[in-house]
Amino acid sequence: MSSCTAHPLLSDAEFMELLALTEHADSVELKLTIDEHNQRRTLKSLDVDPLDAEIRQVFFFDTPDLQLSSAGVVVRARRVQGRGDDTVVKLRPVVPERLSKRLRASAGFGIEVDAMPGGFVCSGSMKRALPRAHVADAVDGERSVRKLFSKEQRAFYEVYAPDGLELRDLSVLGPVFVLKLRMRPPDYDRKLVAEIWLYPDDSHILELSTKCAPSEALDVADQTRAFLAARGVDGSGEQHTKTRKALEFFAERGL
Repeated sequence: MSSCTAHPLLSDAEFMELLALTEHADSVELKLTIDEHNQRRTLKSLDVDPLDAEIRQVFFFDTPDLQLSSAGVVVRARRVQGRGDDTVVKLRPVVPERLSKRLRASAGFGIEVDAMPGGFVCSGSMKRALPRAHVADAVDGERSVRKLFSKEQRAFYEVYAPDGLELRDLSVLGPVFVLKLRMRPPDYDRKLVAEIWLYPDDSHILELSTKCAPSEALDVADQTRAFLAARGVDGSGEQHTKTRKALEFFAERGL
């Protein structure tokens, strides 16, 4: 399932880099995206009913030519059905040892390694929980986008965003609707998450994922791969990044 195993698309040097990154991460998320013609069969094999999903609405903030993304910065806001809103400022890739001790000590900051077949990336994220309706008000122009983000998030943004590019200068890219399902199959002793990202052109991405502690990554990757193979899940398709697809979709259409 993931590049936490000795995947043939990873060189020896890349595999050693991955192991080094996990030593300094707070968590590892193993991911697999399923190509469109296998998605229905995969959901059925996992006994997933989309009507059980939690509905989410995701917005990104960037310039029309994706200057933030080009600098490795992702700014996102999210609305979650029946729950509060949240925002994140994310930097990827990061080298954990180069981050300040003050940043690492922040309760809102975390480092995670995302791994999928053929690749991996280490990211640092500063998160904030918000009351409901804050994000909707901001994207409707009734609240400043800047106020969605905490002082810590704004300080983190200012360090890594291109010079002169303020939060108030960013365009709203979105939304993307997401269906998120959490499950614990009887023959898999972990929580598995399925996310279906629905893009406005009717294309969609199905991603399966599980999180684990860095020390567990290799064992969990082997366990997950064996479970999915037993369920007949075909993970050989091209891997996609949900955020990248969303940003490029809206940027290309000027939305």
